[in-house]
Amino acid sequence: MVKVKNAVNAFGCIGHLVTRAAFNSGKVDIVTVNDSFIDLNYMVYMFQYDFTHGKFHGTVKAKNRKFVINGNSIIIFQE
Repeated sequence: MVKVKNAVNAFGCIGHLVTRAAFNSGKVDIVTVNDSFIDLNYMVYMFQYDFTHGKFHGTVKAKNRKFVINGNSIIIFQE
């Protein structure tokens, strides 16, 4: 199986759902997220507690200015 490396531009409703689906599938690695309007701590909160799909069953945190999901570090840009 080949894993695809992908980036997410904007982390609103669609962006964080795409990221969640990527982690649940195991076939896509999200390597970076770019969003100039949302800070890292709010990204963590939005991802962990989605208003439609419920709580993410895994670890989600901000560490060293990176978004860490289940131990996978994602580089954050705010361009």
